Amino acid sequence: MKFTSMIAGTALGLALTVSAQAQAVTGANTDEILSIAKNYGDASMTKQSNGDPQITGEINGVAYQVYFRNCTNNKNCEDLNFYLGFLDIKPTLEQINDWNFNKRFSRAYLDQDKDACVEMDLDLVQGVSAKYLDSQFSLWKMVVEQFADHVGYKS
Repeated sequence: MKFTSMIAGTALGLALTVSAQAQAVTGANTDEILSIAKNYGDASMTKQSNGDPQITGEINGVAYQVYFRNCTNNKNCEDLNFYLGFLDIKPTLEQINDWNFNKRFSRAYLDQDKDACVEMDLDLVQGVSAKYLDSQFSLWKMVVEQFADHVGYKS
């Protein structure tokens, strides 16, 4: 009886593991990633200059990009780079440092033209659940909204 229960338990554990792996979203699942992005505003799939996928989106009137990084033959990408840059909004270094000191999960900086930028990364090498990916887009939405306010962007 113990042996049968042990085999049944092992089989159930294996089935759950296989099921969870089958549901993992990786950088190869560009359509699913785009679908989740669309839950937060307008979004479309485009390509970067090197041919890798890119999402161009908008959250509450603020345009952003999600770059697929470390791709093999323009697919099977290992991570996502969420990016927002404001042209001609030039906060002080103190404002940028204040953001980085007080906020988690993103990093802000001044680009070469001293424009305000903020980024966030997501590792997809082992895959993530659709629910987790959705939570990361929700976090990105919050970053976009708060950073826009922080640097004085008016839509």
